Amino acid sequence: MTHACRPAREDGLLRLKNFVPRAGGAYAKSRNFDLGPDYRGNVSVLSPYLRHRLIGEDEVVRAVLSTHRISAADKFIQEVCWRTYWKGWLEQRPGVWSDYLAELERDQDTLREFPDLATAHAAAIAGETGIAPFDAWAKELVTTGYVHNHARMWFASIWIFTLKLPWTLGANFFYRNLLDGDPASNTLSWRWVAGLHTRGKHYVARADNIRTYTEGRFDPAGQLNEAPEPLDGPEAPPATRLKTPMSIPPGEPVVLLVNEDDLTPERWPIDAAQVKGVALLPADTSHPGLAEHVLAFRTAAIADTAARAERFFGCPVTSLATAEPDGAIALCHAHGVEKLVTAQVPVGPSRETYDAFVEKLGGSGIAAMEVRRNWDSAFWPYARAGFFKVKERIPETLERLGLM
Repeated sequence: MTHACRPAREDGLLRLKNFVPRAGGAYAKSRNFDLGPDYRGNVSVLSPYLRHRLIGEDEVVRAVLSTHRISAADKFIQEVCWRTYWKGWLEQRPGVWSDYLAELERDQDTLREFPDLATAHAAAIAGETGIAPFDAWAKELVTTGYVHNHARMWFASIWIFTLKLPWTLGANFFYRNLLDGDPASNTLSWRWVAGLHTRGKHYVARADNIRTYTEGRFDPAGQLNEAPEPLDGPEAPPATRLKTPMSIPPGEPVVLLVNEDDLTPERWPIDAAQVKGVALLPADTSHPGLAEHVLAFRTAAIADTAARAERFFGCPVTSLATAEPDGAIALCHAHGVEKLVTAQVPVGPSRETYDAFVEKLGGSGIAAMEVRRNWDSAFWPYARAGFFKVKERIPETLERLGLM
């Protein structure tokens, strides 16, 4: 299919290069159209690469602004910043992720208690509800690992308000199957559709909207609940203060620890001359039920990173078989290194795995440190409420980052 993604940085950069000419007015006019899985020329399909940072948000924006004025490319740049907003918002409210996991567990227990609900859930994830667009998107998701962004909103709305299935189960279905699924964007987008993120404001899928933006491929007239009430739930906790970014003392030797959330260590804010070794964690399997195509993408992307890191740093690269620290400790000791450095690990499964990894460093004499990307440091402080606060700061923030 035209949007099949090869899990390598080179492929992401090539896709970016090919997309840049369309990132201005053409994208703004056509971005909301879902024209089917065999045509994705109206969108970038860069999200799997951004999710794992095989390419960086700053690289994408710099490339786009080299061709388009910000006024012409603002819709696309906002889409890039939405992912940043979700991640920054969740970093400041990590309890929302743990609350989601607890609610998901309760809803999974409910499936076992109520056969009718379990049957409806099974039909939804199999694409057998009888609602043609919904069923097509469900099958596209499990087959390709991708669904158009507008279709994701329609799908979530139908799941929640028409099929009346628990939103957490839908978010879990997406996370397990999307190549670009991450805890922040995925979980918070589902909360937003449900009306839980911005209280009382939910997204309603309408048949005429689906008909228009699929150019008549689908028309579920009379099948959708088009006047639902938003879901009710507890208020999100207030935002906590972001941790102060760490910096590595100049000249101090380090070993890098790489995980699937940031797979371009050559672009981390650290002097390459300080790097004496690189250890790569395997794809995280702590979230149960990840689709084979998701694990295959992540595993191949990590292998691509190992090859790039070896070329770039010219030092030993160790691909760890498990998330145990023994291999990384041995690499540090072999090179007389006392600091193990990683890019800031986001809230979610990787954070839980990393925290357990660090705890097991114990008395090894190795200190773990996290560095934060300049992009995140610039945008995350604005991600404390709604997206508008990020949106209004985009031009000045991009200028401060030297991207325009």
